[in-house]
Amino acid sequence: MSAIPLPAPPHPIAERRPIRALPDELVSQIAAGEVVERPASVVRELVDNALDAGARQITVRLLSGGVRSIVVEDDGAGIAPDELPLALLRHATSKITSLDDLEGVSTMGFRGEALAAIASVSEMSVHSRIPGAAHGLRLDARTGELSPVARGVGTSVEVRELFFSTPARRKFLKTDATELAHCVEAVRRHALARADVGFSIWHEGKLIEQWRAASHYADRVSAVFGDAFVTASVPIDTAGIAHALGATGGVSIRGLAGVPDAARARADQQYVYVNGRFVRDRLIAHGVRAAYEDVLHGQRQPVYVLFIGIDPRRVDVNVHPTKIEVRFRDGREVHQAVRRAIDDALAAPRALAAGAQGQGEPSGTSWDQGGALETSARAPVTWPADGRVGPAPLWPTPLGRQQALSLNELAVLHAREPSAPWAGIAQVPTAQPDAAAWPLGRALAQLGGVYILAENALGLVIVDTHAAHERIVYERLKASLGGDTIASQPLLIPTTFAATPTEMATAQSEHATLSALGLDVAPIGPATLAVRAQPAALADADPAELVRSVLAELQQPGRATRVVQRARDDILATMACHGAVRANRRLTIEEMNALLRDMERTERSDQCNHGRPTWRQVSLKEL
Repeated sequence: MSAIPLPAPPHPIAERRPIRALPDELVSQIAAGEVVERPASVVRELVDNALDAGARQITVRLLSGGVRSIVVEDDGAGIAPDELPLALLRHATSKITSLDDLEGVSTMGFRGEALAAIASVSEMSVHSRIPGAAHGLRLDARTGELSPVARGVGTSVEVRELFFSTPARRKFLKTDATELAHCVEAVRRHALARADVGFSIWHEGKLIEQWRAASHYADRVSAVFGDAFVTASVPIDTAGIAHALGATGGVSIRGLAGVPDAARARADQQYVYVNGRFVRDRLIAHGVRAAYEDVLHGQRQPVYVLFIGIDPRRVDVNVHPTKIEVRFRDGREVHQAVRRAIDDALAAPRALAAGAQGQGEPSGTSWDQGGALETSARAPVTWPADGRVGPAPLWPTPLGRQQALSLNELAVLHAREPSAPWAGIAQVPTAQPDAAAWPLGRALAQLGGVYILAENALGLVIVDTHAAHERIVYERLKASLGGDTIASQPLLIPTTFAATPTEMATAQSEHATLSALGLDVAPIGPATLAVRAQPAALADADPAELVRSVLAELQQPGRATRVVQRARDDILATMACHGAVRANRRLTIEEMNALLRDMERTERSDQCNHGRPTWRQVSLKEL
């Protein structure tokens, strides 16, 4: 066999070159490559500076999607004449003066390199005027020449022919329409965070977007995404609740979380802000997804706008030149705060809000300019109270509501009689004197053995009987579950598999968690794990693949405390599905009313365990 020749190196090996300092122009262009990726990067940086200057109206004018020209005008404080030349120097800024300032940054910009980076790859000029000045000044970034100019108080930055000095970079830009879309998105991100500031975007001399200053954040969200986004969302305000209770916390969450029905195929309406700065963070995204995992299944993407408040000294924003990434001192705390805030907001049945609106009471939420959540004055929603006489229960309650069953006991009961688990802990439904006050109304009839038709103050309510009862049973099983571990089944012959160093470390550090899941996993070599037991409910699963998937979950931030609960919930969800009312079972009016009352007081009753909606409202106008 002939020898296979080695491939030639991609570049000829050059002789050693001496180390030398790069010229300033080349250094600036290297820095610009990190800061300025496309026209939208320029728009983002210039709008950041305008907001830091106290602007209340910002106008963005674009030509050819921002490639030919970008002009950002503001009515902020302006730049003093003697400081104007300094504004274009690298690492010159008014935002920070010491390391202490850097560790507690509260402004949008702080690196002092945006204007210098933009000027190195474009033809740029700055027009600015401060209060009290007779006129403004124009600074040409290429020549450094200062000249008088007429303009109001504030600053205008004009950027022409982006990447003209680096033609290779310009070839990587997309079409004008694509670049324009990115520029609009950059302004939209700022507009959502600053409802008190007006924004307008012009392209080729035509106004394409305008968001006027609003007094409430809900109005700005509605203006950006439409009324449907706000209508299909639930408010979040952990700071407002903590303040009302006289408590203080390290992390506050405000915003809107879309209901599961509003989920989309793409993750294009997910906005997260940390201290007013738009960020993309995998830890926060995972916390959001964990909150939705019990009501949203499959690949559907939730919609949300979240404002996270945290001490600036507990978050590092100096992670990436684009300032879109952050690093938290205590990521676990932030993850849990986000998950709990959204989980609590989604738990309340939406039927209560619908019932309140049907009674003619004002509803809705908004944020004031300080970020505090305001809730419209509303009379308390009345619904069945404990102790009142009502229809006969849909199912008997021999065990009583307070008695908890272990997961193993529930499994035995379910195997013996599928109806036993939920029948044993069903809550006695109750009534109230005025049926019109019931959010889901009173039952009229059963349709096709599948749907319940009910009448409330708004019109007609259509309920998926199986889906609704499945959620009720599931939530009660979770509430009644004891704190025991999942039953395990020893393997006759232990299963071994080769593990990575990360898997080995996780298996040892999370041994208690694995045991609670019914898994007996132990190392038998430097790179080998043995599985000696697995959950009894998953007797047919591949032990090695099961352990690998669990170890991968445990490696994610915040998952160690959730993976046991998630595994239990999956088993309970299966039991609830098999125990819920099946199609074509005829129910009496009393039984249907009992189910409606249970839905009104059961958390997450708007979706079944698989994410399907359990009921729909049809107004009289629609009928």
